[in-house]
Amino acid sequence: MTSLTDLREVVDVVIGVDTHVHTHSAAVVDAATGGVLDEITVEATTEGYAELVEFANNHAMLRAWAIEGTGGHGAGLSRHLLQSSELVIELDRPKRAARRNGAKSDPLDAIRAAREALARPQLGTPRSGAERQALSVLLAARRSAVNASTEAQLQVFGLVIAAPEPIRVRFRGQKLAAMLNTAANLRVRSCWDVETTSTVVALRALARRVHAMLKEARDHQMAIVAIIRSWRPDLLEQFGVGPIVAATVLCAWSHPGRVHSEAAFAMLAGVAPIPANSGQVTTRYRLNRYGDRQLNRALHTVVRIRIQYQPATRDYVARRSAEGKTSREIKRCLARYVARDFYRPLENGAAAA
Repeated sequence: MTSLTDLREVVDVVIGVDTHVHTHSAAVVDAATGGVLDEITVEATTEGYAELVEFANNHAMLRAWAIEGTGGHGAGLSRHLLQSSELVIELDRPKRAARRNGAKSDPLDAIRAAREALARPQLGTPRSGAERQALSVLLAARRSAVNASTEAQLQVFGLVIAAPEPIRVRFRGQKLAAMLNTAANLRVRSCWDVETTSTVVALRALARRVHAMLKEARDHQMAIVAIIRSWRPDLLEQFGVGPIVAATVLCAWSHPGRVHSEAAFAMLAGVAPIPANSGQVTTRYRLNRYGDRQLNRALHTVVRIRIQYQPATRDYVARRSAEGKTSREIKRCLARYVARDFYRPLENGAAAA
């Protein structure tokens, strides 16, 4: 599906869907003319999905669904359609400029979704697969636990700095990890004033929250490792790749054929160079700040590890530096190589399986 260059060659109508928490708005657009044939709004429930399919059956059978938010508000509808072997196309939110220049409503957004699918040179299918979905939710839960732990640690450090002297003296000379252990074991004394008592209670609660969040993050990571080892253990064999990086890559890639080329994967990761040529200058590029930022972060994590620990990468950095390349340019090149190192085994390994 991702190799198609013109959706009009294979379908008669495109059904654009604007998804929300409680309702979905759909519009049937003629693939040949772009004209709107019909519209409907249904509840975001199993019954609503069935009503939407019945509504689509009143039109041409050769159809495609262009859905916004297939991994969010449209996840339930996407699963329902894929189980019925419908052709589903994944779309991002409409560009703000396009929405700002005209009226805004759910039916209009559904029409825009259908017409955007017709205009795209390459079409993406929704992320799917039980393992991919499992990794996605575990990554989200782990990220939340890590963020909560980090915030609580900063609060502990701040409270220790401003704590009354009888409390602060207990933490003097300690690193943050030792501070957390000390704070978690603090006890309230009846002779303390209200300020000291409140500070101790807060420090103890925050420190115990940190320990609980870190344990939760470790539990999620163990579950992530188990899924990767049963699905794609070959990724963990690459230099500098740990379970979080591997899970992030697998969530972005999802399944064979979704990303149609190495260049497309690099663009998805935000590591493909963006031409910025003007006049006679033909070798100028801008830093790509688009794409999946979690995937981009994962690739650059691998780059940093390889620069620090892999001799071949260090030799490459030294050679390119001698040629006058900046550190940023070298890291951008390495990130593209890392994207290639991920994409080829993913597609080839899936094909071999």
